[in-house]
Amino acid sequence: MQNTIQSGNATHAVTAKLSDRLLAGDLRSLARAISLIEDDAPAARGLLSACFPHTGKALRLGITGAPGAGKSTLVDQIARAFREQQHRVGILAVDPTSPFSGGAILGDRIRMERHHADTGVYARSMATRGAMGGLARAAVDAAMLIEAAGHDRILIETVGVGQDEIDIVRLADITIVVLVPGMGDDVQSIKAGILEIADIFVVNKADREGADRVEKELKAMQSFASSHGTWVAPVVRTVASQGQGIEGLVGAIDDFTAWLSRDDHLRERREQQWRQRLTEMVRGELLHGLHAHVLKPEELAEHARRITARQEDPFATTAQMVEAITGGSRK
Repeated sequence: MQNTIQSGNATHAVTAKLSDRLLAGDLRSLARAISLIEDDAPAARGLLSACFPHTGKALRLGITGAPGAGKSTLVDQIARAFREQQHRVGILAVDPTSPFSGGAILGDRIRMERHHADTGVYARSMATRGAMGGLARAAVDAAMLIEAAGHDRILIETVGVGQDEIDIVRLADITIVVLVPGMGDDVQSIKAGILEIADIFVVNKADREGADRVEKELKAMQSFASSHGTWVAPVVRTVASQGQGIEGLVGAIDDFTAWLSRDDHLRERREQQWRQRLTEMVRGELLHGLHAHVLKPEELAEHARRITARQEDPFATTAQMVEAITGGSRK
């Protein structure tokens, strides 16, 4: 018992020291804190609680679209433009997961090195680790830590797996959907979900043949794809590799930011996000308790063997496991 108390006190001391440094803008402490979040370390919850009161003012932009659309280059250009406006920028690149290490396959991006000498930019790759929609669950918490460290513009670039990317809307204040001409995915073939989440459309690599057609198709579909009330998602053409169209894109971002500030649009959006987030957090806590107190590997293997042999009812077993965690509160 005494050892447990001492361990708890030590964890609290480490958390307090790390959070103080993070809130002072120390980037090494920020990097360490995000690693603790990714690893679901004991100190993670304390860090998040300490940082939470210092968040809520940064603008979070989600950049999503099909692989090969040039999202990384576009993120780089947006970050440059924000830095010219004296914003402090955080970049979260949510990458595919290595099947061997569990880490981000594209973690050593060249893009990260471009901002290495700029203390006003913090860039981090995160692995999806099997998260639905290609968006790591820890990315939500990481974005909060980056904001607490003093960054007021957070760019979240998702893996890019088509329709499943709609999960970005649970995190971003502004969602930018990137398309390119000539990839074989006409706008008509894209399900409504990916179109509905777009606050801004970007037709990147617009110097390619077919850019006019993509833009026309997007505008033609906006009448039923939009779910933004009075806001009509603009279509911005860019050639990110050459820096073309970035000024127009930043202008569209500024326009939408101004729209969000009117009539409580931003507050309503964030309240909806927190409703979803709280549900996910409770589910995560229950799952954590299930693994910690019920699902011992050997017991799970035995349940699986008996269920496969039709010697056990999986539905009754599930109810019993949940009851063991909740203390029989489920009715």
